[in-house]
Amino acid sequence: MHLQQIPAHPPMIQLRFFRCTLILWLTLPLVVLDGAQAQDRPARVKVDTVVKEPLRQTVPILGRIVAKEQGAVAAGVPGPLRKVHVQVGDKVKVGELLAELVTDMREAMIARSAADLTIHEARKNAAKAQLLIAKDEMQRLEKLKNSSAFPRARYEDQQHEVVRFTSQLAEASAAFTRTDAQLRAARIDLARTQIRAPYDAVVTRKHVSAGAYLRLGDAIVTLMAANDLEVEADVPSERLGGVIPGVKMDAVFDNGESIQVTVRALIPDENPLTRTRPVRFSANLDPKAAIAANQSITVAIPAGEPRQVVSVHKDAIINRKGQQLVYVVADGKANIRLVQLGEAVGPRLEVLDGLAPGEVVVVRGNERLRPGQAVEPGKT
Repeated sequence: MHLQQIPAHPPMIQLRFFRCTLILWLTLPLVVLDGAQAQDRPARVKVDTVVKEPLRQTVPILGRIVAKEQGAVAAGVPGPLRKVHVQVGDKVKVGELLAELVTDMREAMIARSAADLTIHEARKNAAKAQLLIAKDEMQRLEKLKNSSAFPRARYEDQQHEVVRFTSQLAEASAAFTRTDAQLRAARIDLARTQIRAPYDAVVTRKHVSAGAYLRLGDAIVTLMAANDLEVEADVPSERLGGVIPGVKMDAVFDNGESIQVTVRALIPDENPLTRTRPVRFSANLDPKAAIAANQSITVAIPAGEPRQVVSVHKDAIINRKGQQLVYVVADGKANIRLVQLGEAVGPRLEVLDGLAPGEVVVVRGNERLRPGQAVEPGKT
């Protein structure tokens, strides 16, 4: 019996195979053409410019808030204390009454000096009047010098009277001046029995109470100018090169709030143990903020004097096999270049060799670039 031979490829399968092969051969040139066009299309990248700028490295120095005015208000005269008009925590204005001493003894001394002054004034006026009379009489006698009736003995006595009354007037005037000075001193003492605030401040301590006897210079209350604060930091001597009056610096509180401070003064008083010198910074502090004296604040002090450096953005750097490379854009193409880097300048890096100011480098999209590839740059 003869078996019928089955074809290896049925007609339908052969037809489908032919169609697939035909489609593949027709579309392959298009795929190759699209790939070539994709390679020739400029790559879209972000670029940045190499610049020359001052390098300002900083080191954190722990500082503190200090009051420009702070200290004890002392008694200007001795005596028993009548009353203290303030308590700890009170806010006072300049000239406001803080405390007062007993004044009765000083008031009595003022009354006595005033009375003495009146007496000495009367004596001075009497001596002055008597001197005028004596001078008039002597002038009358002088007119008789050329006559036979000239009383020489009386004239000489009158001269003595003029000298005596002149002396009395000088003595009375001196006594008047001395008593007047005593009266003014007594009034000054009386005024000093009222102790007033020398500046706007907050009372931070009360040293005495009513009834205490105060000696000259004894502290009554301690004041602090809470609305007139600045920053102080002990800066190492080797870091003072960049600390120049008028230079602005950044400072940060413990809660992360940052402010800008300005160097006001370098205090020429070095601590031999820490090798540091105090530096005062003025700051525009918000009076409504809860800022207190001795509150900590960190100041970014320059590590040294600023110097001009060429810098490139850190995103332009490609690290390959221990080398630093960048793509430099020129004439619409990205060319790779080896660079030597130095210190960091914020988000940028110092360029020691390989780049010049004004050159344009790729900072985004540089990982996919090929040397010499055309690029379509855009600013970051």
